[in-house]
Amino acid sequence: MEALLPNVDWVEIWQASLDTLSMLGGSLLFTTILGLPLGVLLFLTSPRQMFEQKGFYALLSLVVNVLRSVPFVILLIVMIPLTVLITGTSLGVAGAIPPLVVGATPFFARLVETALREVDRGIIEATQAMGATTRQIVVNALLPEALPGIVAAITVTAITLVSYTAMSGLIGGGGLGDLAVRYGYQRYQPDVMVVTVILLLVLVQVLQTVGDKLVVHFSRK
Repeated sequence: MEALLPNVDWVEIWQASLDTLSMLGGSLLFTTILGLPLGVLLFLTSPRQMFEQKGFYALLSLVVNVLRSVPFVILLIVMIPLTVLITGTSLGVAGAIPPLVVGATPFFARLVETALREVDRGIIEATQAMGATTRQIVVNALLPEALPGIVAAITVTAITLVSYTAMSGLIGGGGLGDLAVRYGYQRYQPDVMVVTVILLLVLVQVLQTVGDKLVVHFSRK
């Protein structure tokens, strides 16, 4: 193994893997917390829905689209002052999470909105006819019916965040991406690059498999 991978420090690889998982877990948690209500709000205020507000929806939709359009590498750089203000640093796991959340939240919100649009309109009308409040309609009807789609959205967002965490290595964000940049690219150690790429591919496959199984599970309910 040492002959094939002479430059690979497995302790450092392990630590970088933990950093990547920390960035992924933290950013996915905050993305879900922020993106889910944003997606619900987009759905409720969109045309032909319960709280149709064309002006508000157009403005909110524009903001979401603008944030989605900014390349993540540029977002990393632009957000450095805000990231330092929030976390006290722009480096490492803590410095990577704020731009990861800002980059992924609009993307996730759009996926949630799409999942909610797939819910049978008759279910909403039936709950309204029974006198349910808006909160009851959202919590007891919309979200449970859209759960498979939301789980699929979380899976897609998690995989997107894996690629974002790799890019955060360009500005010292830590994790496998940082290792690939510092050793695989700057020091031209292809064995380190190969190991980091394989680990990222394995992580993506695990996320996709778990996500698919959860979608199937909730679709049977």
